[in-house]
Amino acid sequence: MRRIGIWIAVGGLLLGTAACGGGDGGESASGAPKAQSLSVGFVAEPANLDFTSTEGAAIPQALLVNVYEGLVKLDQEGKIVPLLAEKWEVSDDRKTYTFTLRDNVTFSSGAPFTADDVVFSLDRVKSDWKLKIKSQLDVVDKVEKKDDTTAVVTLKQPSNGFLYSMATRLGAMFSRTGVSDLANKPVGTGPYVLGSWRRGDSVQLDANPSYWGTKPPLSSITLKYFKDATAMNNALLTGGIDVISSVQAPESLQQFADPNRFEVIEGTTNGEVVLSMNNARPPFDDKKVRQAVRHAIDHKALLDTAWAGRGGMIGSMVPPTDPWYEDRTGDYPYDPAKAKQLLGGKTYNVKMRIPNLPYAVSSAQVVKSQLAQVGITAEIEPLEFPARWLDQVFTKGDYDLSIINHVEPRDMGIFADKSYYFGYDNPEFGKLLASADRGTEQEQSDDLKQAAKLLSEDAAADWLFLFPNLIVAKKGVTGLPKNAISESFDFTALAKQ
Repeated sequence: MRRIGIWIAVGGLLLGTAACGGGDGGESASGAPKAQSLSVGFVAEPANLDFTSTEGAAIPQALLVNVYEGLVKLDQEGKIVPLLAEKWEVSDDRKTYTFTLRDNVTFSSGAPFTADDVVFSLDRVKSDWKLKIKSQLDVVDKVEKKDDTTAVVTLKQPSNGFLYSMATRLGAMFSRTGVSDLANKPVGTGPYVLGSWRRGDSVQLDANPSYWGTKPPLSSITLKYFKDATAMNNALLTGGIDVISSVQAPESLQQFADPNRFEVIEGTTNGEVVLSMNNARPPFDDKKVRQAVRHAIDHKALLDTAWAGRGGMIGSMVPPTDPWYEDRTGDYPYDPAKAKQLLGGKTYNVKMRIPNLPYAVSSAQVVKSQLAQVGITAEIEPLEFPARWLDQVFTKGDYDLSIINHVEPRDMGIFADKSYYFGYDNPEFGKLLASADRGTEQEQSDDLKQAAKLLSEDAAADWLFLFPNLIVAKKGVTGLPKNAISESFDFTALAKQ
């Protein structure tokens, strides 16, 4: 939840009625092509539509790249590529970025997009954003307009993370006249606009008729929200939706085995499913207790039981798609005897407050069973997600254990903030991150590997598994993103044959 999604996942003005089923192709009676639409099933619904003030992954998942665009974006391989900026140049001292903007771009309101909006949007991160991740742009010294199509960003010191941050929600471009009601009325430059929002049910995005780039193949996309994995599966089986965005019950994939009806896509994500331990209060303010938890978890058994063996084991807050990834799964091998030894014969009763999401619920059952074998009794308390989990666990830090999928890219830095809900406090970790950001490419990689090692040694949390990207679609749906390595579910290439 970069920050969740948490990764990694989440007052609405009802603007109309969203379609719930898939659209038809072909031609109309007049011979003109029919408008095509698709419905995509999701689990976590946005609490509102303002990702500048509301934590959670659901809002940028729906709106980033699709409605809001940045100067740059991440492609499917995680490479930074141009979007609203045609190109950029970096000064020799690595402190000045000069962005050349695309011409003739307009917001969905009709207002032109210029360098003034770049200045406005990036300045606004510091002045108006409410999220902790805004600190990623603290490195920015000033943003200036050179002319309408040239914006210059000057950093306080060299930063390896700056341009990458610009590919996240932090780099989203807003209209100077379009931020009065971000929770309900997003105004962006993207290929889609908000068509309607049926709170508790669906969000419909309609093709932007004035989009500057390649027009989207679909006239509309409906994001249909389900609290129950079985209901979402049934909706695809019966034609209520066209795509399951992320399979919530991997053991159910056999229902979609018919290649004449369905296609199953399996890729990777940035999503670290984290067993959070509250470092700021007993018993997990004791490093030995945290280490005992890590030894008590049989990660392979957990993955096989909770998620049908889909996904991978990582042992740290770094996914394999990052250049500084190291396999740290061997740091704490499954060893209940070692766990008991670390606990020194003591037993504990703890509260495990989790979001009521399928992966968290199924993982929590396994964690509870395994911890019980070493003397830690965990009471599971599912909380409605996003509202109650964000309030009690993320904001108030009122929990002992939790489980959440942190989906934001390159988000290890969240552990550097001792006020973050982990309550982790090790100044050496923060120093390593700062050194990595300003160093050479090799120094960055070396420092971040060392930071990941330190997190693991401190048992700041436990990393249960790397969340897989499992998508199921009706046969004939094309353009689905195989890998979910950005905050957005990119609809821009989605089409129907």
